Amino acid sequence: MHLLTLVFAVIAAAALTVPSSAVAVAVTVAEARPIPLAERVEALGTLKANESVTISSNVTETISAIHFVDGQRVREGDVLVELTSVEQHAQLDEAQVRVGEAERQYQRVKALVAQRSASESLLDERKRDLDTARAILVAIESRLSDRLIRAPFDGVLGLRNVSRGALVEPGDVITTLDDDSLMKLDFTVPSVYLTALAPGLRIEARTRAFGDRLFEGVVRGIDSRIDPVARSIQVRALIPNPERSLKPGLLMQVELLVDPRDGLVIPEAAVLHQGEAHFVLAVVDAEGGLTAERRPIRIGTRKPGLVEVRDGLAQGDRVIVHGHGKIRPGQPVEILSTDKDQPYLRPGTGQIP
Repeated sequence: MHLLTLVFAVIAAAALTVPSSAVAVAVTVAEARPIPLAERVEALGTLKANESVTISSNVTETISAIHFVDGQRVREGDVLVELTSVEQHAQLDEAQVRVGEAERQYQRVKALVAQRSASESLLDERKRDLDTARAILVAIESRLSDRLIRAPFDGVLGLRNVSRGALVEPGDVITTLDDDSLMKLDFTVPSVYLTALAPGLRIEARTRAFGDRLFEGVVRGIDSRIDPVARSIQVRALIPNPERSLKPGLLMQVELLVDPRDGLVIPEAAVLHQGEAHFVLAVVDAEGGLTAERRPIRIGTRKPGLVEVRDGLAQGDRVIVHGHGKIRPGQPVEILSTDKDQPYLRPGTGQIP
């Protein structure tokens, strides 16, 4: 029995021993190279405009003129609606006359005081009259300004909900105004990612309205509270919208890229498995030429066609991609081609074509 065991051991050792004169096997290799990587957390989010407001009136009055149409783009300060202001204009004219008269009286008494022909108390009284007249004028100008409804910022208007001659009250919706040059995307992620969340993280978002079109943004803020029921936290990202194609209210599929890093990757075809262990056949320089060397590796995240190597390889190490089925560790190899010449990575992007 011991003799039989010894015979098997000798045969196994002979099988693992590769003669130095063995013929080199042609293989295809690839170099381990770094590309930008990140863990992807999927979520659903809803778009909001960077700034959004409902245009309404501060006073109860009838509309005398409308200066916009549905969906019009406006600039900050543009007049959107004029309310009836005949009475306020009359009061404005009266207040301006009072200010002018108070100014003249003040200057006349001031000259008399300089000639010692009037008392200082009379000058103080005329100064008080002038200040009062000016305050009344400012109040009337303010009431008149309330009759002009202006755009508070640049943006696009919604649908018009009023007509000329209609009576509007505070709270009545005249239209809406959205600043859509930049969009806010609010979404929730599980609280287990709390330590990985930080402003500046990249996001990628898609919506069915635009098919496979990809929108990129960055995380701007993270909520200060965790939902005690869902155990999730709300995150807000900003997405540039130069073409003004995105609209508030759109549902978007979000991928949050946490733990961004430059990861070392190799083609997935180079990874061999033995149980739960992973290894590759690396090509190394030996005295007699190039040989295959078995190396255990620790893998990380995966991309289509690629595997991240966390440990076991260094940048520039060559691994066998095609032909390792005919190779044993220590066997001479001949490089037929290098997979870096193949388009398994889109140049300059680290993405699959």
